[in-house]
Amino acid sequence: MFLFDILLLFSAGFLSSAVNAIAGGGTFLTFGAMTLVGVPPIMANATSSVTQFPGYVTSALAYRDEIRAAGREAWLLAGLSFVGSLGGALILVSMSNPEFRSLVPWLLLAATAIFAAGPYLRPKNLHPEQPVSRWGLAGQFVTSIYGGFFGAGMGIMMLAVLGLTKGGDYHRLNALKNFIAVTIALVAILVFVTGGVVAWLPALIMIPGGALGGYAGVWMARRVPQAVIRALVVAIGLLLTWYYFAG
Repeated sequence: MFLFDILLLFSAGFLSSAVNAIAGGGTFLTFGAMTLVGVPPIMANATSSVTQFPGYVTSALAYRDEIRAAGREAWLLAGLSFVGSLGGALILVSMSNPEFRSLVPWLLLAATAIFAAGPYLRPKNLHPEQPVSRWGLAGQFVTSIYGGFFGAGMGIMMLAVLGLTKGGDYHRLNALKNFIAVTIALVAILVFVTGGVVAWLPALIMIPGGALGGYAGVWMARRVPQAVIRALVVAIGLLLTWYYFAG
């Protein structure tokens, strides 16, 4: 691996965590960087799950009081998501790289659109908190399949589903989202590791960068408008979409 590749991967890990701390969308950076250095699409997607996992855990820990208050409902959603993400991850590892690559531009386009619409999908507390409905459980199951299969934009999708079918305080919904994301990512990682589709060298380069980026993101969040970061991520998503459609 060339020095440029190492610097690119480390920078992607750093920036992905920083962007996640501000506006989300870090998966675009890690996935894109790995494909640029020659990692096959399926391995790049699987390895992104590994590099993003520590951030999901720390976010859930920060919301541990809200998660504990959610009680059985948090575990119900996590259990449902366990099954869905397992299915999504198994579908991914059963595919060939050419098959998955043909889907990548469409997945990136959909994820970019979801990310761009994020501010409009964010729950506005239009109705009081209630137990998650059957439609909410069905929506979360579908989202967890997507999360196990690809994952970019997953958090925004979960917040939209929970906001529309459960309602209540945004931070309680965000806490549930983070807890569920840990479950989805953990299941996906176990499947990917077992299936031998994790590129460990790029992962080991990006994870330390991600750890530093998480701290830097807090500093950046106080100084860089979210709209600027969001526009940058959307631009990267569109650039990657064009790259895969043209390739």
